[in-house]
Formats: sequence, structure tokens, C-alpha cells
Amino acid sequence: MQPGSWSLIGTPSILALIPLVVYVIMAFRGKNNVSGLIVGIFLGALMLGFSPKVVANAYQKAMGSTTALMGLIIVTGAGLGVLMSETRISHTLVYWIVKKIGVTTQTKGKIALIICSILICGMLGTLGGGNAVIAPIMIPILASLGVTPTVVAALFKVSGEVGLILGPLTGVTLITMDVTGLSYADLFMYATLPFSVVWIIGTWIGCNRAQKRTEGKEAYELDDDVKNIDAIVITSQQKRSTIVFLLSFIVLVGYGIYSKQGTSYALIVMILLATVIGVMGRMDIDHVVASLVKGIASQTNMLLIFINIEVLLMMVEVGGGFSSLAKMLGGMVEGGGPTSVMLVAAVVGGFGIEAAAVAEIKIIYSMFGGLAKQAGLPMACFAISILAATRLTGSTYPTTNFAGQMGTAQCQNTKEALQALWVGVAFVCVYIVIWAFIGPSLLK
Repeated sequence: MQPGSWSLIGTPSILALIPLVVYVIMAFRGKNNVSGLIVGIFLGALMLGFSPKVVANAYQKAMGSTTALMGLIIVTGAGLGVLMSETRISHTLVYWIVKKIGVTTQTKGKIALIICSILICGMLGTLGGGNAVIAPIMIPILASLGVTPTVVAALFKVSGEVGLILGPLTGVTLITMDVTGLSYADLFMYATLPFSVVWIIGTWIGCNRAQKRTEGKEAYELDDDVKNIDAIVITSQQKRSTIVFLLSFIVLVGYGIYSKQGTSYALIVMILLATVIGVMGRMDIDHVVASLVKGIASQTNMLLIFINIEVLLMMVEVGGGFSSLAKMLGGMVEGGGPTSVMLVAAVVGGFGIEAAAVAEIKIIYSMFGGLAKQAGLPMACFAISILAATRLTGSTYPTTNFAGQMGTAQCQNTKEALQALWVGVAFVCVYIVIWAFIGPSLLK
């Protein structure tokens, strides 16, 4: 792709970032991500003098990109989630966790919620869908223990997102591995695990504070027909299906890590797991396919985001927007080195961009990836900046993801929920600042 003869800007130019900025602003204002991307692409084509044929070729190229593959994997995961719900594998997992912990106190109840949310969201690869599955079971239990909706909302938000960054097959994990070149083991050990531990500890403290401030002021109103955990009946068929599913998941993921399979392997894992569920659930093949399609259809918007963000970033790249930005920030490399790059990338992403997670990662990598390599910043450290870029925004001020978890938790206390999340964000920020100074030297 080259700028057209009637391009409105000379290249390379920082002005080529305008379509991307327009998209981010529209996302900030609550517009659909696809709407913002289409506007950005239209503006980019106009500024760079692209003909309809050039734009069409860009879409063709985007369809064969790794980003599009990520989208396909994620939407297939949504289909797998439908099958897991139909066969009650998700419910069985939650039931086992809750019963094993022996939920009799608020502390045990919150621990059970965290574990269930991380596990289910990590397996399904979706925050909203994963927590929606466990909410009908967990909320009555937590309500009976006196845990307030504010605390439940905050824990849903952070635990679910931790599941997304720890899960080996989630879109966030796969795209981060792709842009950084890290293996899952290295990403887990040096980035996602420490980040998650610090975040959960901070959020736990924030939630304890919120519990004290909201107890007696807000509570769940449970109907008489709400089931108690002891009233849930897990059949032998559901037990067998869940055990076989878990074993299959562990074996397939373990093999992928051991043999260093590429991103595309995740799609095969999804298909094989759907087959396992269909066989164990004694489902007709047409029903399995129909359930997969149902889940995939629910995430069509996500697939469109993946394809369109690739086209938009191509245009910004052709216009020299990222290279111009790198030159502007070049002085930072000489002055602060890798530490400055890590901190600026985390701040710009964590507090300046609110979009689909994969889109955010692509943007942050395009803006700072080259600069990170030039400064000698280890990719394990840069991965932490990427985690901040995709996770902190929604815990700092109200966003779509925040609103979704407030709804799932049946919570209306935005102020207290945000304040609980801010404690977690503060812990993460301190961790990032400390690690930005010592991490690059330790991981060289």
C-alpha cells in the first residue's frame, strides 16, 4: 500500500495518527467500536488518497492476518461456552469449587468467587459471558453471607479480567504472545502471574474497605425461589462430562505449550473440545454445530473489530504515523532508556485508550514496540505495559466493561465500586513503577 496521488498529507507524518485518534475518541464517547473503526478507516482513506480498490485490498490482506485469526479463535470460544453451559460443565465446575472451599464465611465466599471467575472467564475467554454463567450460583451464596453488591461487582470485574490474562487460549494472551514473541510459560511467569497477584491483593483490600462502608446500607433482595447451593443437583453424566472436559483441556493445552504450537493451534483446541463436549453430552452433530454457531453469532461484532482494526493500523503505518511518533519520543530513549519506555507505554495504554483489548494491544505495540526494542526493554517487561494498557482503564473510570459487571452483580453504587477498584489500580501502578526500574536489568 502506498499513498495515492491525491493524498492530503505528505508521508511520513504525525498527521497519519488522526484516524486512530478519531477512533479512540469515539470509543471514549461510548460509540460502538466498529462504528469508530469505520469512521477512522474512511478518514484514513480520504487523507491518504486511497481508491476503493486499495481499501478492498487492505481488507483482503486483513482477513488473512494473525489479528483476524485471533478474532476467529475468540468467537469460536464463545460457541464453546454455549456448549459448556448446555451440558452444565460450567455449573459443575463452580459447584465443585464452592463445595470444596466450604463457603461459610464472607472471606471464603469471596475466595470462591475469585477462583470461579478466573477459571470460567479464562476458559471461555470472555469477561461478560464467564461471570454471567457463575452469577446465578454465586450471588445467592454471597448474599446469604452478607457480602454487598458493591464488593461482588468489584470482584467480578477484576477476577474475570485476571482470568482473561491468565487463560492460555484467550485473545489477550494469544495476541500478547504474538506481538512480544514470548512463550506462554515466560509470559505467565514474568508478566501475567505477578501482575495478577498484585492486582488481586490490592482489589481485595479495596473490597474489604467497601464492605465496611456499604454493609447495612445495601444488600441483595433474594426471592424465596432462589436456590441454595445444596439444592443444586449434579448428575453423574454432568460429572463425567466435566472430568473428561478438564482432562482434555489440560492435555491439549499442555501439548501445545510443550511442542511450542503457534497461535492457530488454539482454534484446533476449541474444535476438539467442542467435539469432546458433544460426545460426552450425547449430542447430535447438528445440535453441536448449531450451538457453536449461536455462540459465534453473539460475538460477530468482535470479529468485525479485529478485521477493521487491522485495516486502520495498516493505514496509519502507510502514512508514517507510528514512525513519526517514535521519532518524537526518541529523546526519551536517550534520557530514561527502557524504564521510560515501559512507564510511558503503560500510562498511555492504561489511562488513555478504551477499546477492545486486542485493538488496544495492537495500538500500543504499533506505538511503542519498535521503541521498546530500540531501548533494549525486555519483552517480558513490555508485556506488563501491555497488561496495564488493556486492564487499568476499565478500573479507573466507568467503561462498557465496568458497566457490564455492575449489571451482572446487580450493583448501582458506582462510587464505592470504583473506589474499591482504585485501590487495586494503585497497587498495580506502584508495582509497575518499581519493576520498570529493576526489571529491565534483571531480565536482560
